[in-house]
Amino acid sequence: MLAYTYESKGNFVLKEKARPVLKEPGDAIVRVTLASICTSDLHIKHGSVPRAVPGITVGHEMVGVVEEIGSQVTKVRPGDRVAVNVETFCGNCYFCRHGYVNNCQDPDGGWALGCRIDGGQAEYVRVPYANQGLARIPDSVTDEQALFAGDILATGYWAARIGEIEKGDTVLIIGAGPTGVCTLDCVLLREPGKVLVAEPDDFRRDYIKAHYPEAEVIDPRSQDAAEAAFRAGSHGGADVVFEVAGTEESFQTAWKAARPNGTVVIVALYDRPQVLPLPDMYGKNLTFKTGGVDGCDMDEILELIRQGRIDTTGLITHTFPLNQIAEAYALFEERKDNVVKIAIRP
Repeated sequence: MLAYTYESKGNFVLKEKARPVLKEPGDAIVRVTLASICTSDLHIKHGSVPRAVPGITVGHEMVGVVEEIGSQVTKVRPGDRVAVNVETFCGNCYFCRHGYVNNCQDPDGGWALGCRIDGGQAEYVRVPYANQGLARIPDSVTDEQALFAGDILATGYWAARIGEIEKGDTVLIIGAGPTGVCTLDCVLLREPGKVLVAEPDDFRRDYIKAHYPEAEVIDPRSQDAAEAAFRAGSHGGADVVFEVAGTEESFQTAWKAARPNGTVVIVALYDRPQVLPLPDMYGKNLTFKTGGVDGCDMDEILELIRQGRIDTTGLITHTFPLNQIAEAYALFEERKDNVVKIAIRP
């Protein structure tokens, strides 16, 4: 089968690999029908993910059809259309039992697919712990609608959950890329009073204005996001800030824009360490929440999609066949042609 493979830093290659086989009784083999490229894939390419294993097939955003299952798989059957979770988790260890599945104690726990074990930018993928890692797609939901349920939508849902938004809160989301949009989708489910989105890119700001009229869009190049949050909030800033942009500037804006005793949720993945200027922050009494997504909400997300309460299909701006994935990566990485997300069809 064709598989896009991480060979070395800066070097991905489309090559022939053997079709995966069942290794454990909890495994499933999924025929990939639609996949996507994530910014995290670019982090692997650039050498920013030290745990990524050279030789693995990349890709962790995918949907498909179950082909084979191990003897312990009970949640899905061959022929089921499924969304694949970005995270591998056993469901039994301390962290899994408490919902912290990103910290699963299994050796392949956490973000494994497309990082430490072969992922889904390929024709087939082996999914360990399939009872946790797969969710059936409702019949009325298309592959395109379900494509992001296991990763960026799971991230947005997780972020909104740990942000503990209360009805009527003022919320600031920094960054309106794909994960920022998914975070916005999930934040709105919690009925905040005001939502501000800070984004310097003209196309992305226009996208938010067109699809989310309930949000106020800020261009941080011409309007200070922290000042805007200060004016919008009732108590000197936003009640909850979501940092989804992943730059040094956005990291600093996040804590400055939060009200005293507010919450800052760090959703972004950074290429380098960030610095908390604690003397400047003294007295704000902020709560920071960080870490990888605990992606254990796929069933709930797919049901919200089925109900029409979440729709991220507008994020898919381009579609490429798997044999042209190198061109798709170049377009995505260089952010040409107003690209947001690219769907890959094996």
